[in-house]
Amino acid sequence: MSELLNILREHKIIADGAFGTYFQSKYGDNDNVAPERANLTDRSKVVAIHKDYIAAGARLIRTNTFASNTISLGMNFMEVLANVRNAVAAARTAVRESFVRDKVFIAGDIGPIPKDSGADHSQIVNEYMTIADIFIEEKLDMILFETQAELSDILPVIHHIKEVSDMPVWVQFSVNQFGYSNAGLSARKLWELAAADDDIDGIGLNCGIGPAHMEKILKTVNLDCGKFVSVLPNAGYPKLFMNRLTFSNNIGYFSEKAGVFARMGADIIGGCCGTDPANIEDIRRTVSLQHNDKIKTVAGQTHEAFDPCDTGLLSVRKNDPTHKIIAVELVPPVNADDEKLLDAANILKNAGADVVTFPDSPSGRTRADAVLMAEKVKNETGLRVMPHICCRDKNAIAIRATILGARLNGIEDFLVITGDPVPVMIRQTTKSVFNFDSIGMMNIISDMNEEILKSHRVSYGGAINHNRVNLNIEIERVKKKMKAGATFFLSQPVFSARQAEILKGIKEQTGAVILVGIMPLVSRRNAMFMKSEMSGINIPDEVINRYPEDGSREEGEAVGVALAKDIMAATEDFADGYYFSFPFNRVGMLKKIME
Repeated sequence: MSELLNILREHKIIADGAFGTYFQSKYGDNDNVAPERANLTDRSKVVAIHKDYIAAGARLIRTNTFASNTISLGMNFMEVLANVRNAVAAARTAVRESFVRDKVFIAGDIGPIPKDSGADHSQIVNEYMTIADIFIEEKLDMILFETQAELSDILPVIHHIKEVSDMPVWVQFSVNQFGYSNAGLSARKLWELAAADDDIDGIGLNCGIGPAHMEKILKTVNLDCGKFVSVLPNAGYPKLFMNRLTFSNNIGYFSEKAGVFARMGADIIGGCCGTDPANIEDIRRTVSLQHNDKIKTVAGQTHEAFDPCDTGLLSVRKNDPTHKIIAVELVPPVNADDEKLLDAANILKNAGADVVTFPDSPSGRTRADAVLMAEKVKNETGLRVMPHICCRDKNAIAIRATILGARLNGIEDFLVITGDPVPVMIRQTTKSVFNFDSIGMMNIISDMNEEILKSHRVSYGGAINHNRVNLNIEIERVKKKMKAGATFFLSQPVFSARQAEILKGIKEQTGAVILVGIMPLVSRRNAMFMKSEMSGINIPDEVINRYPEDGSREEGEAVGVALAKDIMAATEDFADGYYFSFPFNRVGMLKKIME
């Protein structure tokens, strides 16, 4: 075990306070310049900040690298690497020149890379990875991921760190006063996810909120989770004065709360925005760092066991586990005329459909809102409805609001998908959001079920693409979705016995509840279009050849009905149900298929 972790087993450690706000107050002419730039332009200022905190009593300092990335600093990659190395050198110089009795540890600080920059997941991970490799090469005492909203981008980096070194890894999350991160995940959920990963040594909260709200939120998480704990709140909440954000002088109050954090079980105590060396010095003077001074064990909330068959889509077959669930997709209209869709819904009600689903502006082209359309169909027909929710158009706040509003209107089933991208021709005027993928959204909904929807839970499922080239990736994604709370899956359309076998293999390896996708094509022309222009759908030539060249509508539909029955027969032994997508909303075919 590292020296730092050994020390933490004996007593608590005081960390430094905010670098950025203290830098601005000390060198006011740099208000509009990121303090990380000083690593290259005026390293002596960086050294001075570190020395001030060490003199105040900090025995863990963070490198001045919170925003040292290509996006935040607007630098090229080589400049960022030089920036990081200079920051490490400045921290080392400060420790060497401070002449304090106790050892001063250095944490390599990594802040979040902004996701709204257009950088994709792999680019972000690679940049994190390279910065982490520098900290490993420099043999720092710890790598600290700060102000994180989720784990998806940093977990691959954390696992890499542990593969090549024994360096301690710490993750600190940032949440608002209600306890939710910018990704929509609660502190409790984030804490649970981090605590479950063996490669994470310490978990904490920093930034975003003042000490009182920090105390309240810490009471919702399990501090006795087997990990070391850090708490670094802001001094309070900033006020705008002379075009500058300032924090109130509340040193005594801040130190009092720091003492509470220590007694709650925090191993590292420090500060974030608005804190300065005076805050750290008062903590040193007034807070006990002994482990035997703990108030109590603070446990996270417990949650009742939940059987997805009690409510939600799976409850359809609660009284008959052999029942094949029948789901049918209705595409919302592109205009305000919903007469045909409502006619189709009533046909499906009489044909025995268990649930009707509504895609969320498929192919990135605007259609009536899926949730609102689902609500109208539910109210006018009494059918069970399931809108699709995709990550393309809404951030975490909007998605949470949509789920909550839908549930208040009696909608309790959702299909959660990442979503089609915005079409190329309108990308200059319309931007995708994609704050997270379908798995990230499922984690958010899971969190809502355990918190604000506890007595009115929703059920949700995911999509399966059995046509993916690398099936191992798809299988792993199915497992992750199940872990994130997905209780059922709708597959892409199956058109052959071979595709059915692949889907059966996915079920055998995952145990997922699968509604097999069936698309009863209605003509040769329809089949050719779907094969040629729709991604994710694989239609064999032998299927196309079943349709006559110039067949009538009746002939085309007859082939479609026969094709659907063939797929149902080929999947009878493993399908938990069927997910029908009828071209041109020709839902009258369902009754013939089910005969």
